[in-house]
Amino acid sequence: MLQSTPIYDICTLSDFRQDDILISRFAPYLEHHKNLHAAHRHTFYHVVFFTDGAGSHTIDFENFDVKPNQVYFMIPGQVHSWSFEGFTDGYIINFSSSFFQSFLLNPGYCDGFSFFSGDVNDAVINLPDGLHQKVKSLFEEIIKEWEIQAQSADLLRTLMLQLFILVNRFSAGGNNKGPASYNQILLKNFQKLIEANYKNIKLPKDYAALLYITPNHLNAVCKDLLGMQAGEVIRNRTILEAKRLLTNPQLNITEIAFELNFTDNSYFTKFFKKTEGITPEEFRKNILNQNHHE
Repeated sequence: MLQSTPIYDICTLSDFRQDDILISRFAPYLEHHKNLHAAHRHTFYHVVFFTDGAGSHTIDFENFDVKPNQVYFMIPGQVHSWSFEGFTDGYIINFSSSFFQSFLLNPGYCDGFSFFSGDVNDAVINLPDGLHQKVKSLFEEIIKEWEIQAQSADLLRTLMLQLFILVNRFSAGGNNKGPASYNQILLKNFQKLIEANYKNIKLPKDYAALLYITPNHLNAVCKDLLGMQAGEVIRNRTILEAKRLLTNPQLNITEIAFELNFTDNSYFTKFFKKTEGITPEEFRKNILNQNHHE
């Protein structure tokens, strides 16, 4: 398995060597991990709430302005970088995929929150007036519990779930309080299948067969809920992984093409350029230049 960027686990970032959870105020975390401004991946879920600061942060190559009272969420595997201007503070929570598994009957509970879907458009939330103080108070409770030597992991989990539920109510994707429709569930299952198989399964008809529906039905669901054809959803996931791999200058284009199951790098280059408007080499040069100047 090729690695696209530096990959950090919680043990790497924690002086306490805890595998499942790391909680900190953001300013000392940032001071201690200055190397994290450049593009990198996490093996864990990552939550940051800004109380002070400016600049920008990037999640999977989408740029966002840093603002006070902003919270952002990341899932394992996403590529992330930041460039701050002046003093920046807030709170940070890193937790593993297994942190809630022994606590909740539904192991995929956290994935049900819109901001943990992997869609960067749902990952960054500017909290409205009246909500950010409640969120800050919850983060303070989480910090205090973390700092207690005989901390209760279950109390931390409970406080974090309160935080997630509160933010989800006000997030763009959290306003729909009703149960998911059949087509919404179908789309979610399609996206899960893509995540597991995008390197080897390229055609909508093959995913439709796995979902026991027709290709036309799958296309109609994607068009209705996402505004694009099923084939574009598949291609977008392949392009995202290509971008992630291209951030590593130690990988050549042929290796990346092979990793993504293209027959040769010329076909991969044509595929990439058709979607992005530039070649993989040009994209890599732009990203590496950005990291060099940050």
